[in-house]
Amino acid sequence: MKIYLIRHGETTGDIEDRYGGDYDDHLTEAGKQQSRELAEQLQGKGIEVIFVSPRIRARETAKEVEEVLKVPVEVVEDLRERNNYGVLSGLTKAEAKEQHPADFEKISEDKTYHDVTDSESYDEITKRATAVFENLLQRDHDTIAIISHGGIISTYVREVLSKGKNIKLGDCAILEMVKEGDDLSLSCLARAELR
Repeated sequence: MKIYLIRHGETTGDIEDRYGGDYDDHLTEAGKQQSRELAEQLQGKGIEVIFVSPRIRARETAKEVEEVLKVPVEVVEDLRERNNYGVLSGLTKAEAKEQHPADFEKISEDKTYHDVTDSESYDEITKRATAVFENLLQRDHDTIAIISHGGIISTYVREVLSKGKNIKLGDCAILEMVKEGDDLSLSCLARAELR
């Protein structure tokens, strides 16, 4: 089985310097263009279905891809982004610093392992990411695409695929994963880098 793991395109929150995470924002015009270019890159790859996060930015990315590939799209709730920022989600960094200084300090010190108010812990996202990806890998397809978010994809890569290595994911990053029996291999195709 071949799996294309894809991060959504540029969002309004990206350019407004907001804390993202598990909230809804839209693609920018640049993000829509990135998604159209992504669709062109995925042509001819034999993708049978696209699994997508329910968040607007991921669904807008999937819509651009679906229009070119003409394959079914299935929304999967657990592909949503990590609620990494809790009470800071959706706020600009200046607003967060002013309204929630203690939580702002926590996230400034460590973006991965923290206890920001109302956030999803690293253990929780690791369990969710592992479960949802393992479920999708059991589906009866030869080639699938998964359009999701940087936090959940990088957690899965770090904890399951690369055993501790971090990954840098750009807008519309594409990772290719191959599953043969119980073995998984990973390669970075575009706008992604293992570190």
